[in-house]
Amino acid sequence: MRPVPKRGFELSEFEARMQKLQAGMHAQSLDVILLTTEPDVRYYTGFFTQFWESPTRPWFVLLPLSGKPIAVIPEIGAAGMAATWVEDIHTWPAPQPSDDGITLLADVIARLPKRFGRMGVPLGHESSLRMPAGDYQRLLVEIPSLEVADASLLLHQIRYVKSPAEIEKIRYICELTSDAFDALPLSLKVGESERQNCHRMRIDLLQRGADYTPYLIAGSGPGGYDSIIMGPTDRVLEAGDVLIIDTGTTYDGYFCDFDRNFGFGYADDALRRAYDVVYKATDAGFEAAKPGATTTDVWAAMWMVMEAGGAMGNSVGRLGHGLGIELTEWPSNTADDRTVLEPGVVLTLEPGMEFASGKQMVHEENILITQDGAELLSRRAAPELPIIGS
Repeated sequence: MRPVPKRGFELSEFEARMQKLQAGMHAQSLDVILLTTEPDVRYYTGFFTQFWESPTRPWFVLLPLSGKPIAVIPEIGAAGMAATWVEDIHTWPAPQPSDDGITLLADVIARLPKRFGRMGVPLGHESSLRMPAGDYQRLLVEIPSLEVADASLLLHQIRYVKSPAEIEKIRYICELTSDAFDALPLSLKVGESERQNCHRMRIDLLQRGADYTPYLIAGSGPGGYDSIIMGPTDRVLEAGDVLIIDTGTTYDGYFCDFDRNFGFGYADDALRRAYDVVYKATDAGFEAAKPGATTTDVWAAMWMVMEAGGAMGNSVGRLGHGLGIELTEWPSNTADDRTVLEPGVVLTLEPGMEFASGKQMVHEENILITQDGAELLSRRAAPELPIIGS
């Protein structure tokens, strides 16, 4: 059995994250950054709870220019936050719709040292504010002396390169999920629905040691599928169908994200050719993924193979993305992203193409950028389309 990674992180991990972020804050003249979302709060504090599923209460964490994070949170979370490395914790008896922590938050911000007069808030691409828009507007009124600047790119960049401890968790869930995919052909059945087949895989992932499978989609159809984000549905699988299953499964809050394709009974030549093209495109992306190259270089290597292989288009909009504490993270493998790859970066390679009208073929693997190039974290898909019941 493979060793199970230790849960959580050492104190030094959080200290290193803050030191790296605070260097970026100095460079961008920010006195404080306001966090409101679960991944951001968890990354800098270690506060890990399922209670984020409740939309009733907002949660705030301030990252100051020096020192530790500061929590401004509902009283219900005080004990959980106190169990992290955060010491400065302010609470209010939420929910209070008339003033749900805004006065308290503004007061804490007002008492922070000011060097630049600027507060960072994640406002750009792939960011969001988990608080009522009206409350955010009210907060800005209550701290008029602070200029607000977009901190989204800085936050993305800090999370971009993973630590050895983060990589260990991602590697573990990739290997565990690879085992589940390898075993899946033994349980896939013609005459049952996408939903029934995927249900068995969810159970298998949990029994193998996964924590949670928040993302498990399926698409199927005769000779191809037309969507990779819907399902599983009650559509019953028949001979001649192809099925894709794509999963984002977690261990200790870290994701894998890759898919596998299966034919049932038989597969026509067009489907087999499409599988071969995206398989070879994945190989090309893997070879291009090395330190100093860019996400655009990786995209170009994959797209060149698919274009030569007859791709009619790509409705996904990108050919992979970052991976870690979220199912999809910055950056994207696109024609114009141009993010430079560094050792410690975890990416997905996801070449996908429309090979006939209404028919797609998509592959996805998870890789780690190392000093010497790329390393597969997911176990490579079969070089030829697996046929169930052949």
